[in-house]
Amino acid sequence: MASDSKPHVVETGTVPAAAASKPSFGSRVAAHFKRWWWVHLIILIVVVLVVVLPVVYVGYPNIAQHDINKSTLNITSMAISDPTPNSFHLQETQVIGSSSAFKPNIYSFGAAISLLGGAPFITVQIPKFKAHDGVEVDVDQDVNITDVAAFTEFSKAVMLNEEIQMNVYGKADLKEGSLPKTKITYNKTTTIKGLNKLKGFELVDLTISTSTKSGNNGKGTVYIPNPSPFTLTLGNVTLDLSVNGTAIGQSYLTDLTIRPGNNTLPMTANVSTLTVAGMLGSYPTLMLPVDIIGNSSVYNGEELTYFADALAANTLSVELNVTKALGGIL
Repeated sequence: MASDSKPHVVETGTVPAAAASKPSFGSRVAAHFKRWWWVHLIILIVVVLVVVLPVVYVGYPNIAQHDINKSTLNITSMAISDPTPNSFHLQETQVIGSSSAFKPNIYSFGAAISLLGGAPFITVQIPKFKAHDGVEVDVDQDVNITDVAAFTEFSKAVMLNEEIQMNVYGKADLKEGSLPKTKITYNKTTTIKGLNKLKGFELVDLTISTSTKSGNNGKGTVYIPNPSPFTLTLGNVTLDLSVNGTAIGQSYLTDLTIRPGNNTLPMTANVSTLTVAGMLGSYPTLMLPVDIIGNSSVYNGEELTYFADALAANTLSVELNVTKALGGIL
């Protein structure tokens, strides 16, 4: 008997797969950088170079020079000792003023010194220092006079003026922190008090006798004021004495050093008593107007023409009390 069951039918077909998920933004960025990292590295290097190089090699030097230009220079002491016709020993203290926030190192450099507008007469080696407001820079060295005529003019200016303007010029290396060295120009003019014609000079006393064992017949004391920061070693100084253009003798200051402040110093003189006596008829008060002019400056047997010329440029005038000076003779 035939089976009456229905045939078993199996349906087949394709079941659609689940849709692939879309990559996230982060994944796409990571993939991009993984593939193109070298391009971005080049771009970064270029940007850094474009930004940093101008700052380091343009901005930094300009800022450094600007701060140097704004700084100030004050000479608080300047001592000239052991002079020769072509050199001397210099001790100097200078104070640097600065409003800059930076405190760079300024390396040792040669500085040409001159009167403002004049030729340089010495070159000073400025030592290395860290620049900040109020820093003191000390100089202690032998220097050669490179232009005697210019130094003579400087010496005259110091002698004759209440103030002088001195220029300091040089090129130095400057370094701030980890930045590279940069070259700056140091060009400063500073105002310094001068000797102001030795105003206030006094012949404190002078005694003239007939004794000439030493070749000199006068002995006395002079007062020399010095309002400047200069200490000047002039050696043995000879001064010419005259009354209305008529020579009456010479005075001598031995081993003369003029220091800042008040200087009271011994002097000797060789005065022609006969010449003085012949003038007394014209001066009934017996007060002679004596002019004193520099004749020479000698140190260690060598003539210092630059100091002699400065002394000769300044005429000092005093009143000589003949009664007091020649009291032992009259």
